[in-house]
Amino acid sequence: QVQLVESGGGLVQAGGSLRLSCEAFGIIFAINEMAWYRQAPGKQRELVASITSDSIHYIDSVQGRFTISSDNAKKTSFLQMNSLKPEDTAVYYCNADILNPVRRIYWGQGTQVTVSS
Repeated sequence: QVQLVESGGGLVQAGGSLRLSCEAFGIIFAINEMAWYRQAPGKQRELVASITSDSIHYIDSVQGRFTISSDNAKKTSFLQMNSLKPEDTAVYYCNADILNPVRRIYWGQGTQVTVSS
C-alpha cells in the first residue's frame, strides 16, 4: 500500500509564500510523475503543476509564481508558491503515478491553502 502525505498548507496574506511537500510511503518500484492539483469551493479539481524526469508543466495562472520540484531518492515532491493571490485559495492535493509493481495513480489527503486579501 502506498500513501502520499502532504504538509505545508496554511493561511497567508496576498503576496506571501508557502511551500507544500508531498512524501510517498510504502513499497515503490518507481515514480513516473508527481503533480499538484487544487480544488476551490464550488469548482472542479484542476492540475496546477506536474513533473517527470524530463518535463515540467504549469497552468498559465501560476506560471512564474509557482515552482514544482522533486527528490526521487526521498520520494518527495515540493510546490513552492510565491506571490500568492486570493484566487489561489483552495485545497491542494498531491498526486503521483507510481509503479509498485502495478502502475496506478495515488492521491494525498489534501492540504488547505488560504490567501487573504
